[in-house]
Amino acid sequence: MDRDRQTTADIWSFREQSLDAAGLVGFSVEATDGSIGKIDEATADTGRSHVIVDTGPWIFGKKVLLPAGVVERVDLDTETVFVNRTKDEIKNAPEFDTDMQPGDEDYRSRVGGYYEGL
Repeated sequence: MDRDRQTTADIWSFREQSLDAAGLVGFSVEATDGSIGKIDEATADTGRSHVIVDTGPWIFGKKVLLPAGVVERVDLDTETVFVNRTKDEIKNAPEFDTDMQPGDEDYRSRVGGYYEGL
């Protein structure tokens, strides 16, 4: 699916429905232009699937929440998740607050709207 045509439901769903989200924890994450970190948490909750990436020193140790719909593919052999966004697009996303619940509707709406608008 073309990333410009993702709907709100799509942005929060993995393309590969049989994907074991919990099994992605620890995988490296590659944006279209380079590495952004490792997956710290992942969930495949219906309509709310996402990964939380620990960016390490890349953006000063912050974590970012990526909706599952930005995951382009997963390479199980190299334990790498490829996302269809650039490092700058991810860096400029609404900031993830570790005190905030990823299920918070306002936050989820801002993140989903941001990625859908790219």
